[in-house]
Amino acid sequence: MQNIELLMLALEYIEVHLCDEIKTEDVAAFCFCSKSTLEKLFRSVHDISIHDYIVRRRMMLAAKKLSQELQMSILDIALEYGYSTHESFARAFEQVWNCKPSEFRKAKFTELFPRLNVPPSKGDNYIMQRKHVDISELYDLFQERKDCYFVVCDIKHMIPINEISRKAGDLAILEQMRRMTAAAGEDDIVFRIGGDEFCILTASKELPYANQIADKIRSVNEHTFSYQDREIPLTLYVAVVSLKECSRYEEVFAGLHNAIKESKTY
Repeated sequence: MQNIELLMLALEYIEVHLCDEIKTEDVAAFCFCSKSTLEKLFRSVHDISIHDYIVRRRMMLAAKKLSQELQMSILDIALEYGYSTHESFARAFEQVWNCKPSEFRKAKFTELFPRLNVPPSKGDNYIMQRKHVDISELYDLFQERKDCYFVVCDIKHMIPINEISRKAGDLAILEQMRRMTAAAGEDDIVFRIGGDEFCILTASKELPYANQIADKIRSVNEHTFSYQDREIPLTLYVAVVSLKECSRYEEVFAGLHNAIKESKTY
């Protein structure tokens, strides 16, 4: 079985069984390969372990329920995603979101860890420059707001932050999300389009409105976030783009990433 098929099977199996007790061995058995083979392949393509991916996906879906299904108790949500106690769920949740579930419930939700897709490939030669994520559920909104502006952001010097620790990198992404959410308007949508690449789809067709959001984000560049006993400065590349000529999901996705790339040339 080729590597691309292994990844497709693994991701589909994980998604179907997110609410079950699932281990890396289970995923490997379903794919008819060894645990070490699958883990090595998964890490090389997605830069994350299977276990950590499962935890982040569970916490992303749990966060969505916390935000949107207010009638459900935190314990009910914990039980749904395989945690037998409020405490064990809260620990896992805080590792991903850096806040308690009760605190998160009061905040805006953004899809911090969307489902991964298998990247395009030719045979076994993977295109590994960028993680691909599934934002196809936003396609209808893209069509409704096709004349509205996007504000896109990427973290500058993300590699040195990740070299401090993976946790520091996660905190940098959370801080990026907070800055963008704080700058966005009530009807604007914040979502993730890559590893450390986020986008605001505004509800406005006015360029000055989008530029105002971009300026708010830039105004806090070099401000720090806390990791253990140190303060780490964080700067974001920011760009404003209109994609009203793009009619297909793939064109919108490519246009957002091109805007980020161009922002780095200035």
